[in-house]
Amino acid sequence: MEPLFLALVGFLSIFVGVLIGGIGIGGILLVPMLTFIFGMGVHEAIGAAMFSYIFSGLVGAVLYARESSIRWSMAFWLFAGAIPAAYAGAFLSSVIPSWGLELFIALLIIFAGINAVISHGDADTMERDLKKTSLVGIGTITGVGSALSGTGGPLVLVPVLVWLKVPVLTAVGLSQAVQLPIASLATAGNLIYGSVNMIVGVTLAIALMIGATIGARIAHSISRSMLRKIVAWVLVFVGIFMVVKLAQNWPGG
Repeated sequence: MEPLFLALVGFLSIFVGVLIGGIGIGGILLVPMLTFIFGMGVHEAIGAAMFSYIFSGLVGAVLYARESSIRWSMAFWLFAGAIPAAYAGAFLSSVIPSWGLELFIALLIIFAGINAVISHGDADTMERDLKKTSLVGIGTITGVGSALSGTGGPLVLVPVLVWLKVPVLTAVGLSQAVQLPIASLATAGNLIYGSVNMIVGVTLAIALMIGATIGARIAHSISRSMLRKIVAWVLVFVGIFMVVKLAQNWPGG
């Protein structure tokens, strides 16, 4: 591949990395960027993106852990649901229309964003303890939804936790950690079928690590209420973006 192509991919991916590191949500933009702007096939783009999420998740998890922003007691139960569910998601992807799942996720994101926008800011100052069974269930939903949609985990997890009134910084921190097992499992599957473009994947990984580092620092330097507002509005706009994209490719349209 030409150096200019890889340089452009890397440059634009840094911005995506900032979003991933700062608010968790951002990976949804990566595959459309690779397909629409750079002309990659969707399966090739998903394979490279999932590989890169391993490294952005690792950087994000380390940085958030240093700031004590990851509640590991919650993370481990999320892992318990997400890891087996990722395998199930791979199977379900062959029998469930992708547009149906993407529409569900888009509506979930919009709902969570609007709910966060209209919620009172003081709700974000209180830590919440979710039951272990609830966390396993959330992890299961995250694992299945991520495997079916080709995202690393935060796209599904952050809206669910925001909707459940989990503090945004905690939600984002957990989303960084959950990227690791989901992206690793997805990449292992993609490698078996030979659908990972390692050159693009490594380029994305480097760019996302740089961006995630910047984003994580921004997230910890602004007020909780400001972070909550940013996450809320980004959720709304990302949900609308997904609906518009689905409308353009609607079955029978």
